[in-house]
Amino acid sequence: MSEYRTSIGDADESSIRLLGHDLAGELLGRVGFGELAFWLVAQRRPEPGELRLFEAVLVALADHGFTPTVIAARLTLAGAPESVQGALAAGLLGGGSRFLGVTEDCGRFLADALAERVPHPSSDDGWDELARDAVRAQRATGRPVPGLGHPLHKKGDPRTPVIMRIADQEGVTGPHLRLFRAIGRVHPEILGRTLPLNGAGVCGAALADLGFPVSILRGFALLARAAGLLGHLAEELRRPAGAQLYEQIDRTVRYSPP
Repeated sequence: MSEYRTSIGDADESSIRLLGHDLAGELLGRVGFGELAFWLVAQRRPEPGELRLFEAVLVALADHGFTPTVIAARLTLAGAPESVQGALAAGLLGGGSRFLGVTEDCGRFLADALAERVPHPSSDDGWDELARDAVRAQRATGRPVPGLGHPLHKKGDPRTPVIMRIADQEGVTGPHLRLFRAIGRVHPEILGRTLPLNGAGVCGAALADLGFPVSILRGFALLARAAGLLGHLAEELRRPAGAQLYEQIDRTVRYSPP
């Protein structure tokens, strides 16, 4: 019979073990949820500065208003009020290239650019040169630069400077954030216009600097947005909007034969 191993958790009749600790005796009331989420993925406890930056990222990604993912969740709950789990899942399934997925996309873009330049630059001029190369290479593909631009915050995403400031204050600014900051400086000369460094992008850079692999970054965006979606679903139960959204759309849709 096959044997499967896990270092996450286990339970028996009298105890629950999580990350090598007794859940009831050592963790409950002593470890916050943000710290636990970091610990579960990284397999190590975060330092205080790392935890402050990590939790700032989660808060930054939790909600952004009546986005398509929120609308999907609310409409699902309107159609299946007994299925909070289905509504929550519906909202999370929309986390892709336009919503939430940018966190992973930006982290991967930065990591790929950094892999091309080892050792990493030691001055702002060096970071700017690397940023120019990365932006030019991305532009040559015809695809947008991940982390640049925002449909609403066209003059600057208010989350971005705060995340960068926290990383600087806590001494956890790493190469991904340094390159992201340099992209903000140099991209206008290449693209011919100035775009904001968006919040999803800076969160991806920050998470990558905390040591998480880029393949898991979208998971943190979904973890954060799950809290926001749950808030919207609770509001949907208190003050329904899903049915009204459906009725408004239904009244304005006109059938056009193929």
